Amino acid sequence: MSRCSRKNDRLTLIYGRLTEIINNMMSPQDEKLLLNLRQNARISVSDLARQLNVSRSTVQNRLARLEATGVIRGYSVVLGADYAASQVEAHVSIKVFQKLTARTNRALEAISQVSQLFSVSGEYDLIAIVQARSLEQLSMILDGIGNLEGVERTNSAVVLETRFRR
Repeated sequence: MSRCSRKNDRLTLIYGRLTEIINNMMSPQDEKLLLNLRQNARISVSDLARQLNVSRSTVQNRLARLEATGVIRGYSVVLGADYAASQVEAHVSIKVFQKLTARTNRALEAISQVSQLFSVSGEYDLIAIVQARSLEQLSMILDGIGNLEGVERTNSAVVLETRFRR
């Protein structure tokens, strides 16, 4: 077994153990807290405490622990329905030349219309979620992604309708 392979196996083991520890640390109250935050990340600690039937300090301590352990990485903006409906969204599957993966990831991160980037298994290596003001802008962005150094090929699917989003 090569040295690199042993190192990767060890990292996989450590990552799996950390995931197991974090999952075991999550109580039903923590799950409810996360659900409430997903519905409204700006909800006050006092309102959270009332909804969970616990004290403010308990909520603050839980939030601090969830942030410290990386369960909560940050808080974000959810776009309004009218604005989101005016956007055109596409899911772009991207096949990358393996030696240029890091460079391609950085280039995609620099494109402000790429809202999410996923590493996936299968024929393609990445899936990018792209949001644009119009089909014309979307077409220009997709051309730009296809021309990035490191991109072997792409396949795009324009979202026609969002049935629900959590």
